[in-house]
Amino acid sequence: MNMNNIKIFFEPSEFMEHEVLRPLSHIRGNWDLYIDSESRRYIEEEDSFATLFNALIDELAVTQPPLRYHDNEDRLGEYVQRHLNWKIKKSGSTWVNQDGSRLHSSDYLALLEQGAFDYQGIHNLVLAASGRVHAAIQRGQMHFDDMERSHQIILAGVLGAILYHREPYEEVEK
Repeated sequence: MNMNNIKIFFEPSEFMEHEVLRPLSHIRGNWDLYIDSESRRYIEEEDSFATLFNALIDELAVTQPPLRYHDNEDRLGEYVQRHLNWKIKKSGSTWVNQDGSRLHSSDYLALLEQGAFDYQGIHNLVLAASGRVHAAIQRGQMHFDDMERSHQIILAGVLGAILYHREPYEEVEK
C-alpha cells in the first residue's frame, strides 16, 4: 500500500479531531487544531497534540501492518486480564464480560488503553492502528471520515490511547 494513501486517510477533518483529540482535552486544552493549508498538516501550537499527532500519522504511513491486527489488540486484553485482574475473557474472537456479554465499545477502548501500560503495549497499539487503517482503505474507505462508524470509534480510541501514552514523553522524543 502506498504511504500517500495513509497520509490521505489522515488528511485533517474536524470530525477526526473531535473523535481522537477531544477526549484528551483534560490533558491538553488546545484540542481544536489548525491546519496549514500548504502542508495539509496540523500546525504545532503550544498545549496541543499537533506535534504528536503529526508524528503518529508519519509513523503509520511507514508502519507495516500486521496480518491480523486483532492479535495485537488481544495482547493488550491479555495483559489487562492477567495483570489488572479484569473479569473478562475471550469467547471466540470477542472479548466478553464475566457474564458472557460482549464488552461495550467504551469498555473495549479502556481495555486497549490500560493494556498499553505493558512493555510492548504502545507498539501493539500502533500495529493495531496500522492494521485498522489498511483494512479501511482496502474496503474503499479512503479517509477517516468515510469509515464504518463502529470501526471509526475503535480507531479513534486506539489513536487517542497512543497519544495519551506518548504525551508525557513528547519532549524526550523531540
